[in-house]
Amino acid sequence: MALIATLALWGATAPAALAAGPIKIGFGMALTGALAGNGKAALIAMQMWAEDVNKKGGLLGRKVELVYYDDQTKPATVPGIYTKLLDVDKVDFVVSGYGTNVIAPAMPIIMERKLAFVTLFGMAVNEKFNYPYYFQIMPTGPEPLTDWSKGFFEIAMKQSPKPKTVAIAAADSEFAQNAAAGARQNAKKYGLRIVYDKAYPPPTADFTPIVRAIQATNPDLVYVASYPPDSAGMIRAAHEVGLKPRMFGGGMVGPQYASLQTALGPLLNGIVNYHFFVPEPSLKFPGIDAFLKTYQERAKGAGVDALGYYLPPYAYAYLQILGQAVEATKGLDQKKIGEYIRANTFDTVVGKVKFAPNGEWAQSRVLMVQFQGIESNDLSQFSGPGHRAVLYPEQWKAGSIVYPYEKAKR
Repeated sequence: MALIATLALWGATAPAALAAGPIKIGFGMALTGALAGNGKAALIAMQMWAEDVNKKGGLLGRKVELVYYDDQTKPATVPGIYTKLLDVDKVDFVVSGYGTNVIAPAMPIIMERKLAFVTLFGMAVNEKFNYPYYFQIMPTGPEPLTDWSKGFFEIAMKQSPKPKTVAIAAADSEFAQNAAAGARQNAKKYGLRIVYDKAYPPPTADFTPIVRAIQATNPDLVYVASYPPDSAGMIRAAHEVGLKPRMFGGGMVGPQYASLQTALGPLLNGIVNYHFFVPEPSLKFPGIDAFLKTYQERAKGAGVDALGYYLPPYAYAYLQILGQAVEATKGLDQKKIGEYIRANTFDTVVGKVKFAPNGEWAQSRVLMVQFQGIESNDLSQFSGPGHRAVLYPEQWKAGSIVYPYEKAKR
């Protein structure tokens, strides 16, 4: 009888005991390898979110726990990491690591298990999968391939004289090639003749031959889709060679980061490039200042982006979205959470977020900014307003373009 009573008592209290356990959110993240700086910065932001939520009592009255592994910036590690998170660690949710190249390899597992999947900066990943519970926090818009470069071309076509030709240079990687594909479509839309269109291998160190080849075609516009080391190499080579298009930039990853900004300094002047947040009055979203203040304190000595304007706010925001969906649905049901995210608008540190049916933002907010008036390599120039004019979209505009590039880079 004592044994039966004990079992009965355990059966009655087990659900409550389980409910008191943490809600586990699992992911892989680039903590080593080429994108480790970005991955570590994202992780700081994600840890900040978990701490903020737990201070307020957690989700559904349960503590949040982050479970993560280093994906080494290698797509091949991703399937194993997510299998372990789900089968061994028994996490309640998974979110993605940073970037297209590590999001895509996770998709077959996510789809097989019918999970809600909030992702961090993937370029048009769901174009291949059409998965209904995929959600992407990068603000590219419902047509990610063309929305990514749309602003660059719209700005160019409003200038006088109007450009007629464009050169497209892109790294031979999934993200950059997707960006280049969108640039080709936009060039065609505006009747621009493509005079140069080539990919370069990611290990490229010397960009001078590439820039000389571009210069030989005398393009009005130069659109570059590149990763941080390539972006720095391309910008330095452009100055060395004396490249003189009317507009230069577009899809370069790197000029958003404090380390590259201080490394390049005045070489950035005149470049028109995408961004997702700059400290201009038009982009003062609720909570962003407090987030950045805490992030910047934690970034000191951590070997990550000192300012955190690019990736960290979005790494915080994509967990805000998941957390709000969990609270709203009052449970951990993947389908209910996926349906809720798809149908609702979320308040985050990067503003209001609503998703289109394909999981991209319902409305694009890819900023096009121009670096202006950079006089030195001092970080303080980049920590406040005034040196990155927001040219596009019109709703968020703060400043005007200096055109052409040759005039702006002085």
